[in-house]
Amino acid sequence: MGKIKLNNMQFHTYNGVLVEEKKIGQRIQIDVEIQYPIETQVHDDDLTTTISYADVYDDVANFVNEFNFNLIESVANGLLQLLLAKYPMAEAMTVRIRKVGVPIAGIFDNMEIEVSGVNQHDTK
Repeated sequence: MGKIKLNNMQFHTYNGVLVEEKKIGQRIQIDVEIQYPIETQVHDDDLTTTISYADVYDDVANFVNEFNFNLIESVANGLLQLLLAKYPMAEAMTVRIRKVGVPIAGIFDNMEIEVSGVNQHDTK
């Protein structure tokens, strides 16, 4: 199964539980991995036979810039559901969201949430 990956898209958002996160915001990084049967669907160099990563990027950017949540889990779930609905030709998707500047004591690179889902295709 082929995969289309958008790695390390970065946005400044105001998601979080803490007042500081809602006031000054923080950078998040997002990866989207789309399972799509490229091997059997893309034979003629035609964009309409695949999923445009430019469109996926725009969908991610619009979602994270329009909505703010307390939980990064809610961002991940909402984005996953949006993308699965918008791209029913995809077999499955995984969304990873990393918060880089988490305001907690400790030494770490980031905190990451990962969610996955599949599209239900009619077998009639």
